[in-house]
Order: sequence, then C-alpha cells, then structure tokens
Amino acid sequence: MKKIFLIVLSGLLGVNFQASAQDKALVNTSSSPYAKLKSINLQDVNWTDGFWKEQFDTETQQTIPFMWDLYKDPEVTHAYRNFEIAAGLMKGKHDGPSFHDGDFYKVFEGLASAYALTGDEKLDKQMDEAIELIAKAQRDDGYLHTPVVIEERWGTLGEEYLEQQLGFEKYNMGHLMTAATVHYRATGKESFLNIAKGVADFLYDFYKKASPELARNAICPSHYMGVVEMYRTLGDERYLELANNLINIRGTTNDGTDDNQDRIPFREQTTAMGHAVRANYLYAGVADLYAETGEEKLLENLESIWEDVVYRKMYITGACGSLYDGVSPDGTSYDPSEVQKIHQAYGRPFQLPNATAHNETCANIGNVLWNWRMLQLTGEGKYADIIELALYNSVLSGIGLEGQSFFYNNPLNVSEELPFEQRWGNERKGYISLSNCCAPNVTRTLAQVSNYAYNFNEDGIFVNLYGSNNLDTSLDNGESLKLSQVTNYPWDGEISISVEEIPENYSMFLRIPGWSEGAVVTVNGEEVKNEIKSGEYLQLERAWERGDEIALELPMKAKLMEANPLVEEAKNQVAIKRGPLVYCVESADLPEGVSVNDLHLNTQVSFTESTKEIKGRKVVSLKGKAFLPENTEWENKLYRPVQKNNNEIDLTLVPYYSWSNRGEGEMTVWLGY
Repeated sequence: MKKIFLIVLSGLLGVNFQASAQDKALVNTSSSPYAKLKSINLQDVNWTDGFWKEQFDTETQQTIPFMWDLYKDPEVTHAYRNFEIAAGLMKGKHDGPSFHDGDFYKVFEGLASAYALTGDEKLDKQMDEAIELIAKAQRDDGYLHTPVVIEERWGTLGEEYLEQQLGFEKYNMGHLMTAATVHYRATGKESFLNIAKGVADFLYDFYKKASPELARNAICPSHYMGVVEMYRTLGDERYLELANNLINIRGTTNDGTDDNQDRIPFREQTTAMGHAVRANYLYAGVADLYAETGEEKLLENLESIWEDVVYRKMYITGACGSLYDGVSPDGTSYDPSEVQKIHQAYGRPFQLPNATAHNETCANIGNVLWNWRMLQLTGEGKYADIIELALYNSVLSGIGLEGQSFFYNNPLNVSEELPFEQRWGNERKGYISLSNCCAPNVTRTLAQVSNYAYNFNEDGIFVNLYGSNNLDTSLDNGESLKLSQVTNYPWDGEISISVEEIPENYSMFLRIPGWSEGAVVTVNGEEVKNEIKSGEYLQLERAWERGDEIALELPMKAKLMEANPLVEEAKNQVAIKRGPLVYCVESADLPEGVSVNDLHLNTQVSFTESTKEIKGRKVVSLKGKAFLPENTEWENKLYRPVQKNNNEIDLTLVPYYSWSNRGEGEMTVWLGY
C-alpha cells in the first residue's frame, strides 16, 4: 500500500483568507491582466421568454430535481453514499466509477448556478446538507477522494481496486474547486470554499514534492481550471504557481501518452490529439493560465490547436472526438510497440465518420468551456460562433426534451441495418451505467447559459448570445447597465434590444453570427451604415439614452451545407442548417419501410418552415421534397449500378438536438444528392 499512498502525504498550510463577494462571474476574469473581456455576474441575466427560458425552466423544474435524487440514491449511483461512508457515518465499500465524486460536484454546481438566478431556498438547504457531509469526509490535510478516504478509514477496498480508482483523483478535486467557487459567488457562503481551499493547499504541497511520474497520473484535467479559479477567488499566489507547474510537468516523463496529451510537453503541441474530453479540458485550463500570466507560447499553441480542431477535426454540430477507438497520429515511429491506442479520440485531419462518431457530450461541453475562455482572451467573434454552434446542437442533443434522459455520445447517423452494436446505444437513458459523467455535465452547463450571453470591458458591452432576457449589472466604476432583449431566436432572426441604463458614450458590440448573411441593424428605426461583417462584432457608438431601441435582423433561410471533400464520409452529401441550428431527418417522419440512407436531395430544393411539437416542446421543422431510387434493396450487395432517383416523397427535417425524442429509429444529418 505504500506506493498507493505516496500521493496522500502532505500537510495543510492553514492560511486564512479574506475574499470579496463582489466578483460573482462563472469564470472570473475581472482582474485577469491578459483577458480582453470580463464576465458578468452569475445573477445578472435572467431569461424572460423563448428558447432559453423554456430550457432553463426545464432545467430547474425537471433536470436538477431528477439529478439530485438520482445521485443520492445508493441503489443507482452510490455517489452520495460514498461520501457518507468516507465521513464515517456508516461502514461500507466504495462503489461506482472512479469519477463519481466529480460527477456529484457537477450536479452540485448545477444547483449553485440555478440558485444564483432563482434564490430557491430548497436548493440552498440541499447544498448546505451536502457541504456538511463533504466536510466530514475531508482529511485534515485537505485531501479528498472518497475511494482513498474509505480505504484509510475502513480498509474495505483492497490495493488492486484502489489502484484503479486513482486515475480520476485530480479530476474529482478539480470539479470540487470549480463547484465551490460557483457556490461562493452564488451564495456568498464560505463553507464549500473552505473545503476547496484545503484541497488546493494539498495539491500545492503534493506537486511541490511529487516526481513527474507520480504527478502525471492526473487525467481529464479539470483541476487546471479549478486551481486558477481558486487563485482568482482567493488571490493566493501559490495557486497560480501550481497552475503553471501543472503545465510544466506535462510531457516530461517516458510514459506519457497522446491519449492524455502528455507524450510531449504542451509547449510543443500545435495540433489536437488524444482523448477529446481530456484535450478540451486541458485547452480550457491553459487558456485560464494565459489570462493570468500572458505567456505568449501558451496562446500561440492554443490558437494553432483551435485552427486544427475547427478547420479539420470538428463536426458540423460543434462536436469533438470522432473515434470510439483510434491509433495515435503522433506516434514517434512505426514500431508497433510504440503506436498507441486512444479512445474517444481526435482522429486524423478530416477523419469524421457519422454512424460511428463518438462525440461524447462532455467533449462538446469542453469545446464550449475552451471557446468561452478564448473569447474572453481575445474578444474575437469566431469563438462565440463555436460556443453557439455547440450549445444549440451537440450539447443540447445530450439531453432529452423532457430534461431527464441523456446521451453519452452524439452520432450524426443511426442506421437500423448497421450489422453491429456500438458501445453506447442510440436511445437516451436516465442513468448511463458506469459512464454517467455527461448527464451531470450537461446539467450544470444548461443552468449556466445565461452567463455566456454578455461580456464587457472598458469600451462597451458585448452581446454574445441572443435570447429574450434582462441584463442588470454594474461596471467596474459602479455605473449601472440595464438592457432588455426580446426575440424568438433561434426560430427567427429578429432581435430587439432596449436600453434602460447605460453609461454615456459606452459602446455596444453586437455579434454578427458567422452563419449569417445580409444582417441589418437599426437604432431607433434608422439603419446603421457601418460595415457589417459576419463572424465579427459590430460596434455601435453613440450617446445612448433611456428607451433607445436597437434592432438586429438576421435572415434565416435554410442552407445546404457541404463538407470539405477530404471528409470522405460526407463527400457528395449535404447537410441543412437554418440559423445556428443543424437539422436532421428521422424515420419517425418518413413512410414506413423507407430508410434515411435511401434519401437523395435535389440541390435546388426549397424548404418551408412549420411549427412542430415534440414531447410538448415546439420546434421549427423544415419541409421539402426528397427522392428515392427505383430499387432500395441492398441485401447481399456491397456494390451495384447507380439507380435512377425517380420516386419523390415529402421530407421533414427537425433540429438535430431534438432527435431521438420519439422512440427508437433511424436518423441522419447528411443526405446524398
């Protein structure tokens, strides 16, 4: 056991803190010297109507209560029970995956984020109850990872089981620190932050003493983000030192892997590699570090990796991690003993299969986390475009419309005739056995979307996302800023922003989405003559007055999209986008016996919009025509002569995020033509 417990030999420094509750953002860049944009507070934006209000209501009324009960049910998840055993309330064994602690912290973070907007006393009471239990499970030196604490207290696990549980130790600690900072900013209470301080102090001491070989066992590095957020909250320079050290030790051992992005040092990495969740979490954490240190090499590599992902390795839905199992594209030789297997992997450039796409929901959320930080570093609209793309498509697809069922992976094609079963099914579940990490992640993310809606700096307010909401915040100089936004986005592109309070000569920056063409902006009915560029922010400068009305019109015509011809799996096919939404065809909207794989489109097809209800939620569907070949029979045929597509049928497409809410069946995003 000595080898196992080397990781837990450290002491708590016991430094007292005096932190201000003034900065209450999800990601607090208010004092970050190398961030061009600052975040608004958790409480500052309230959805008032429309798409995101409906989603937030589902979150607070369905998802959060469901997830809280689920994670407290020892017959299903055992997560809460593990804390009870670790706290000494009962004797027992740890059960569940090694990342169980972290998943519970994500659920907790969802509660804290919802509480910031609702002030729901029930949520506050539930969080207090959980914090009291977690505090009892924490060791005196600040260490907290329930498998280890349970083994130390009860000796019920055994060395082999415990060894298997150590991989996600730092991942769990990272989510604890992030959840604690969100809780502190939402409630003003220091109870959970005190626990997180103990964890951060333990990590500081541990990484000062640990060998690189022992230190590198940390995978899926949520603790990079967590440590920096603790630095921002408490101002303890040791935490910034720790964050920098975490980057320095990557790639310094002989047993590093591309799967874990540590075969080579980060400062030598210029392309995306390995496990997509771990990669995107790493990139988000490095972006956080750059915001505090300004080390140019970090930003240079992040920008290079971003271009590799967005231009060569990302799906049209904003999803990441194309391969269930891949082979490292960064092997140092052709020696089979050195070639590495990678799961949930970024593959080679343009390697984007559809039916076998992995696209873990956590990777897609990681894409949002990373791009959110890149946006704050640079103020460039291209990062907000990716945030919007992923949120509306590959993040929302991870949860059912009713708010209580979840996807682990997010393919772009489902075919009944595929002659094998994949590791993860094509039907959402309330609990995904042994791999339920995505459900808590999407839970916290959808409680936090309002925090992505706006940024600000000394020049003006940046409008990132469109949805009916009220913004009520204060700037650094104490001046008040109040706006209200009314829109039916993403179902139509008419957006109205009303000024209630705004500092004199303070600019407004409107994001003109990269997908848009022909955007028109008016102020008090007068058209703005500035050059409007898609994918950038439009700066509006004037002496604003209460009651000023800004109108943004984004034409939303359905568009046929094609992939780079190097994407073999999408060659000679088209996908359909309307505004930020990617659409798909489901067998539920096709005649019986017709497969989605038999459909062909005429590229001159025109679509009409129609409101459709799925599971009590209204969506805008697209209606058009498709064609079927004369013969759709493929049994015992791998190849055949090309058939004429003479049979015309009605075609209905629904938003990709809404698929698989009407029972099992086929689905496809890409259609032949």
